[in-house]
Amino acid sequence: MRAADALDAYVDPDRRVPLVALAPLFAAAVIGTSLHTASDELDRTAVRPWWRLRLAHLLILTALTAALLSAAVVGHASVFGPPAMVRNTLGCTGLTAAAAALLGARLSWLPAFGYVSAVYLGSAGTVRGRWSSVWAWPVHPGGAGTGAWAAAAVVFAGGGALYVVRGARAETGRP
Repeated sequence: MRAADALDAYVDPDRRVPLVALAPLFAAAVIGTSLHTASDELDRTAVRPWWRLRLAHLLILTALTAALLSAAVVGHASVFGPPAMVRNTLGCTGLTAAAAALLGARLSWLPAFGYVSAVYLGSAGTVRGRWSSVWAWPVHPGGAGTGAWAAAAVVFAGGGALYVVRGARAETGRP
């Protein structure tokens, strides 16, 4: 028995919600800023498109982040365990990837931060309703059903595809 498992009995599962919601958000913000490329002209004029490199970059960072963050949370899936951390990492990274393609890598963290913060503060610990698992996926337990997983997967696939096809928006102005 690990020491972390022994502590799990005394930790209120609702207190994991900030960790499970905010840790993937901060990690996705770092991933989003790493999507910046200083070679926009090279990307547009290259013989081979760089979509494979962008895809590999995004998938490797997302997989590494999901693995490391899910190891930090012990417990059963029904009380915000590793599955919730993986799901939130996928969803937040998809939001930042889409924002990198639309707003630029420098501001890619902003939409994800706004959405996760609004859901976290608006849910007030309990989220009920028929479609709540779809719109409030960051604060649902890992075993809450397929709605939260489907929403996070769609956000990751859509945002990742947008970033892979378009790349990060060129930064304008002074640094």
